[in-house]
Amino acid sequence: MEKTCTLLVHFDKGTPALANEIKEALEGNDVPAKVEAMKKAVMLLLNGETIPQLFITIVRYVLPSEDHTIQKLLLHYLEIIDKTDSQGRVLPEMILICQNLRNNLQHPNEYIRGVTLRFLCRLNESEIIEPLIPSVLLNLEHRNPFVRRNAILAVMSIYKLPHGEQLLGDAPETIEKVLSTEQDPSAKRNAFLMLFTCAQDKAVNYLFTHIDRILDWGEQLQLVVLELIRKVCRTNKHEKGKYIKIIISLLTAPSTAVIYECAGTLVSLSSAPTAIRAAADTYCKLLQSQSDNNVKLIVLDRLLELKTSHKEIMVDMIMDILRALASPNLDIRRKTLDIALELITPRNVDEVVLLLKKEVVKTQNADLEKNGEYRQMLVQAIHTCAMKFPEVASTVVHVLMDFLGDTNVASAMDVVVFVREIIETNPKLRVSIITRLLDTFYQIRAARVCSCALWIIGEYCLSLSEVESGIATIKQCLGELPFYTAVEEGEAQEVPRSDQLASAITVSSRRPVVLADGTYATQSAALETAMSPPTLVHGSLATQGNLRSLLLSGDFFLGAVVACTLTKLVLRLEEVQPSKAEVNKATTQALLYMVSMIQLGQSPVLPHPIDNDAYDRIVLCIRLLCNTGDVTRNIWLHSCKESFVNMLADKQFRETEERKAKAQISHSQPDDLIDFYHLKSRKGMSQLELEDEVQDDLKRATGEFTKDNDDVNKLNRILQLTGFSDPVYAEAYVTVHHYDIVLDVTVINRTKETLQNLCLELATMGDLKLVERPQNYTLAPESSKQIRANIKVSSTETGVIFGNIVYETSNVLERNVVVLNDIHIDIMDYISPATCADVAFRSMWAEFEWENKVAVNTVIQGEKEFLDHIIKSTNMKCLTPLSALEGECGFLAANLYAKSVFGEDALVNVSVEKQSDGKLSGYIRIRSKTQGIALSLGDKITLKQKGAA
Repeated sequence: MEKTCTLLVHFDKGTPALANEIKEALEGNDVPAKVEAMKKAVMLLLNGETIPQLFITIVRYVLPSEDHTIQKLLLHYLEIIDKTDSQGRVLPEMILICQNLRNNLQHPNEYIRGVTLRFLCRLNESEIIEPLIPSVLLNLEHRNPFVRRNAILAVMSIYKLPHGEQLLGDAPETIEKVLSTEQDPSAKRNAFLMLFTCAQDKAVNYLFTHIDRILDWGEQLQLVVLELIRKVCRTNKHEKGKYIKIIISLLTAPSTAVIYECAGTLVSLSSAPTAIRAAADTYCKLLQSQSDNNVKLIVLDRLLELKTSHKEIMVDMIMDILRALASPNLDIRRKTLDIALELITPRNVDEVVLLLKKEVVKTQNADLEKNGEYRQMLVQAIHTCAMKFPEVASTVVHVLMDFLGDTNVASAMDVVVFVREIIETNPKLRVSIITRLLDTFYQIRAARVCSCALWIIGEYCLSLSEVESGIATIKQCLGELPFYTAVEEGEAQEVPRSDQLASAITVSSRRPVVLADGTYATQSAALETAMSPPTLVHGSLATQGNLRSLLLSGDFFLGAVVACTLTKLVLRLEEVQPSKAEVNKATTQALLYMVSMIQLGQSPVLPHPIDNDAYDRIVLCIRLLCNTGDVTRNIWLHSCKESFVNMLADKQFRETEERKAKAQISHSQPDDLIDFYHLKSRKGMSQLELEDEVQDDLKRATGEFTKDNDDVNKLNRILQLTGFSDPVYAEAYVTVHHYDIVLDVTVINRTKETLQNLCLELATMGDLKLVERPQNYTLAPESSKQIRANIKVSSTETGVIFGNIVYETSNVLERNVVVLNDIHIDIMDYISPATCADVAFRSMWAEFEWENKVAVNTVIQGEKEFLDHIIKSTNMKCLTPLSALEGECGFLAANLYAKSVFGEDALVNVSVEKQSDGKLSGYIRIRSKTQGIALSLGDKITLKQKGAA
């Protein structure tokens, strides 16, 4: 992570002593010393120094040098220095360098010629360039391609000057002749680029003249051809049909860069199904052929864009896209699944689920890295498919249930949640799922997964055999009673049965040991008390039940779930079992287990006693089994499932609403032009052009071409940097991209004097970094200048850009400084609303270490109104369902979530309560993995929460 340096180093760069040292080194004959001196001179010029006394020395001692490094540094020096005076006239001493440049253009060494021609591309002074034009034209016929390609660029830059047509009026014709005979790919590309830039008609004519050989052209030239096509089709849309044929022919080019650009150009120019299908097919081929993960991610981004606008065409490409799952990179797999899940239809869902099931089976290979995370993604994908198309659930649910005992708790949790929803939405699968769950329950080792599985057993074991099997399975996993023992000193504890899971011996020791047969025992060095401390009865390692081990570890929340499940099963057994004796026996055994769990929780054998919530829950189950009423029975056996059904319905409703919100809503204007496709003349139009016309008409009719003007939003991004009374007025237009900030600063000279060496000096605070230092400018009286500054963003944090404008005038030798207003970069530009599962939210909430707690201080009196205001102010997504926020109870709690462009998560919990005086009180807690998000969001909420400001 790049941080701002806080060390201030003094360097007196403008002292005459340093200039004299450079001068002495340049006057000497030592070539390495001259090179170092030229580097120092160039660095001083880049830092704002002028050093005018060095110019004559460089003309006398550096210009004649034959060393290539010195000549290159000399051209850098000549490029940087001011070549005009305050009135814009070329300085007289610049004539001294013209002869040297002419000699370099006629130099026998190709490198000297080439770098000099490249230097001419950066010159804007016609007086210096005009004497050199004959030498530049001669280099167009040089034998070396390096010289020719730079000569073509020099001709193009000269022609583009304000008076370039007067200096080189026949440049397009000259370059056209060069292009017809040129064989070097780079020189040919430069020549075509010159025609494309300066004489577009000639470039188009050359393209159609040699259209049969376009596939034989080099990669560089083909890319310029695509740029020409894009430019021509934007200005003249009626001719794009013939250009699209060229693009489609270039899709067979050997260069992957050309193929990628062709696909992007096709999508930008045409909406015809044939063109979109060709572009999508190209992207899918690139996805398979390229090994670079970054390239794959970029191609997936393009496919995601295509899916948004041409979903009906992309549906046919889903299996080609899913081939990207062969990549071991999790980011690629995640993005591939995200795209594919939105392209599933009843026609392809079986094929997709079959592929996903094969991928799940592959994750059983322990040699592959991050199998658990990948399996979790696959389970979530299959879950989504089964929710959309319940008929496919039967093909995958039993395969997924093999992973209930997965060591990756998150993956196992996703499987059990999937099973819980499928058993409710697919009643036909209930019997087979319950049977399989009871058979595999002993394999589950995670407490959270056990809790969910127990709930399923308690709610969906309906028949007599299922209820009896459920009770037997729970008893087997709990093991034999008691959970702990307390015996007198010196007495051996007898094992009443050979299959008992209790330990074998008891002595007055506090240190556990493992015997040779794998059982636990305790050991003492001396007998000091009359009674030994109580000892946990674990049982042998081979036969110890999963529920027993979790209970003995102190997980009494699971114990409460076990009690509730046993209670439900016993209550249902009363309905389906005619024998009262069997019901009484099951009730007695369930009560015995519940009482034993309470005794275990209250005993000193565990480091932490049973918590009050779990204790109250187990006691409630005991009371319920001792005295059952019809109302209570109905609540336990029916109301719980009804709440779950309502939760699923609410979840489905939210997903439907989100899909509707994502759908593009377009409205056409009443006075929009409507073209009737069937009444149009089709003469001379290809099938692709006809399809394109149809698509354009459909978009125009649905209003897809209509876009709201964002002028108001643009005006809001213009910031005034100086006052109206300052001699220099400046304002900035701030454009925030994902990873950088662009400042377009307009500087206006409001004085009657010429401002020299005007420089915009910027500095940053926070995780911002200035990419390059803006150069010095000369501003004529009452003139303006556009200055652009790029700032790199490295993390999601509110940053500050500050600085000043420094300039000199002809009357005052001192430098004048105008301090600029600070520019505050808003964190809202980097975060966007996102969604995540409740389990993932809770996991991140427990994991993230940075928390910012903001007290509620607002004039808003409605809880829901305050929540909506916070959501709008923070640009976050409310994860709490609307049904949970309905009603008036004087209290509201909601979870908000957002994700930054850098992949960082932002979690917010809003808890507010209405006081007796009508005001709201409470706290807003923000958690994130990095400090920047927590602090910045806290500052934003503090600023915005008082009202709808």
